[in-house]
Amino acid sequence: MADRDLIVRLAFGSMAAQTLRAAVRLKVPELVGDKPRPAAEVAVAAGAEVQPMTRLLRALTGLGLLREHAPDTFSVTPAGSLLDPAHPESLTSFVRMFTEPAIIRAWEHLDGSVRTGDIAFDTVFGTDFFSHLSQHPELSAEFNAAMSQAVAETAAVLPYAFDFGRYTSVTDVGGGDGTLLAAVLAAHPGLTGVVLDTTDGLAQAPRTLERHGLQQRCSLVAGDFFRAVPAGSQLYLMKSILHDWSDDQAVTILRHCREVLPPGGRVLIVEPVLPETVEDDEATYLSDLNMLVNVGGRERTRADFEDVCGRAGLTVTSVTPLADAAPFWLIEAA
Repeated sequence: MADRDLIVRLAFGSMAAQTLRAAVRLKVPELVGDKPRPAAEVAVAAGAEVQPMTRLLRALTGLGLLREHAPDTFSVTPAGSLLDPAHPESLTSFVRMFTEPAIIRAWEHLDGSVRTGDIAFDTVFGTDFFSHLSQHPELSAEFNAAMSQAVAETAAVLPYAFDFGRYTSVTDVGGGDGTLLAAVLAAHPGLTGVVLDTTDGLAQAPRTLERHGLQQRCSLVAGDFFRAVPAGSQLYLMKSILHDWSDDQAVTILRHCREVLPPGGRVLIVEPVLPETVEDDEATYLSDLNMLVNVGGRERTRADFEDVCGRAGLTVTSVTPLADAAPFWLIEAA
C-alpha cells in the first residue's frame, strides 16, 4: 500500500500546486488568519460560494496549511502563513510564479524534451523564457518578486559564510532586485557593490537599495552578461544564474568574469550541487527538469562546476554547503 500511496500522491502533485495557487489568488491565508474563523465568513470575505470555499479550506487543511478546530472552522498553520504576502518570509510570489500557466505548459512536453534535448518552452511559445518575460511586464514583475522571495533564506546566511571583509568591492552578476547583495553589504560596511542585470531584472532594485539605505554604496548596471561583465570589483557573485544556461553558455558568463577578475579576486557561485548519486532531495531534481523544459539549463555536480569553471580559466578552490540555506552551496573559484 505504501508504494501505491506514493504513486497516487505524486500523480496528485499538480492538483496540490493548483490548490496553493487558488489559495493565494483568493487571499485565503489573509482572510482566515491565525484565529479560528468559520468557512462561511471566509467565503463572504473572498466573494466566493460557501460550499466550494469550505471544500478548498478542507483541502488546504489536508495539505498542512490550515487547521480545522471544529467543523467548518479553520485557522492558518505556520506553513500556511507563508502564503500571506504580509509575512516577512512570504512565498506568495514564488507560488504564483511556479504555478503560472506559462511555466506549467512547458512541463506538459517534458517527454519531448527528454527525447530531443530541446527546450519545450521555446517550442510552445515561439520564443525563449526570458524574452517572453520581457514581453509581459506583469509576469516579469512577478518573476522578479518570486526570485527575491526565493533568495531571502540565502541572503540571511551568505554574508557570514564567506570572508567578505577581506575585500572592498563585489558585483552581483544577474543580481535582480538586489536582495542578496543588499544583505552582504549590510553585514560588511567596508564593501561597495554593483548589481548587474537586464533593465527588466533591475526594475525593483532601486527600491531595495533605498529600503536598506545603500544608494551611496551600491550602483546598478543594466547589461548582458553574455556580452560583458563590468570591471572594477574584487568579487563576482552569482546566485542561481548558471543553472539557467547550458554548459557552453555558463562558460561564457564565467569567462567574462574571469576577464575582469583582478589578482586575488574570486568568483562566488551559489547553487545546488548535485551528489554523484541521487540522494533524497526531491526539489533539486525537479528543478533540474524545470531547467530542461523551460530554459535549457541544468543543475550540476561538483565535477560539472569544475569543468565549466576550468573551461573559463578558473579553478574551483572550495565547495561548501550553506547548511541553513539548503540545498544551496557556495562554490569559490580563483
